Amino acid sequence: MRIVIAIGGNALLERGQRPDAAIQQANARRAVAALAPLAAEHEVVVTHGNGPQVGMLAIQSAADPTLRAPYPFDVLGAQTQGMIGYWLLQALQNALPGRQVAAILDQTLVSAADPAFAQPTKFVGPVYDKGTADRLVATHGWAIAQDGPNWRRVVPSPQPQRIVETRLIRKLLESGTVVVCAGGGGIPVIRNSAGLLAGVEAVVDKDLATAALAESLDADALLLLTDVSAVQRGFGGPRPEPIYRATPAELRRENFAAGSMGPKVEAVCHFVEMTGDVAAIGSLSDAGLILAGKAGTVVTPNGDYELSAARS
Repeated sequence: MRIVIAIGGNALLERGQRPDAAIQQANARRAVAALAPLAAEHEVVVTHGNGPQVGMLAIQSAADPTLRAPYPFDVLGAQTQGMIGYWLLQALQNALPGRQVAAILDQTLVSAADPAFAQPTKFVGPVYDKGTADRLVATHGWAIAQDGPNWRRVVPSPQPQRIVETRLIRKLLESGTVVVCAGGGGIPVIRNSAGLLAGVEAVVDKDLATAALAESLDADALLLLTDVSAVQRGFGGPRPEPIYRATPAELRRENFAAGSMGPKVEAVCHFVEMTGDVAAIGSLSDAGLILAGKAGTVVTPNGDYELSAARS
């Protein structure tokens, strides 16, 4: 099978953890331990989030007195692709001796006219209390939104149109290479009035970009792996109910937060609707069980799924 797998930025830096390199590298090794059995048997592309990491770099850049202006988010996204891609690349190489692994920088094409540029929604960086958040707004002019009981910075998150390097990724897959790419949703770029690629100040949603990539690669399965075991109906309420099987239409009738589970649900629904294949959301530690249909929220055209029925 050809499987495209996304792991969340929080899998590499859990809430409350110090953003030390050693901690994140250890987390990357744990993530790869869950993915390596799938990569040993299938064609695998791994994408990853970068919300905590890109937010940390943005804070450092904004506070650097040697800079005339902070680095823009396309540049910060490239930095996190290199950093996290290196950790995942090395961990995969160590876990899969003899297998070729490539981690690439890639760009995600978005529309300059996307209304998301006027309505920031994508969470980046650490959480703050309300007082600290208000001070950051006053000092840096950031947009801030509530994330659970806390507050976080939000930036524009335009819809991904295409991963620019899709053809290269396909060639690598066809050669038997495990590919790490689309980190943080890919480096956001537009085509300017001259038809040239140019970076923009945004962060593309990793799950939506991963779904677009999976569709372009004719993937058999899309797995969005995070820190929850399944999508929950009524999340945050008194009686949350896990959803284990669903069709896209059934999931779309539910109400999920735009800044967290919403994009994941939209990503899996769109992929299944466009391809007729399987997509799932669940815990990183359950990766193999999710592919086998024994864990997570599995989404298919008819709401049913067995691994034996999937294409090999």
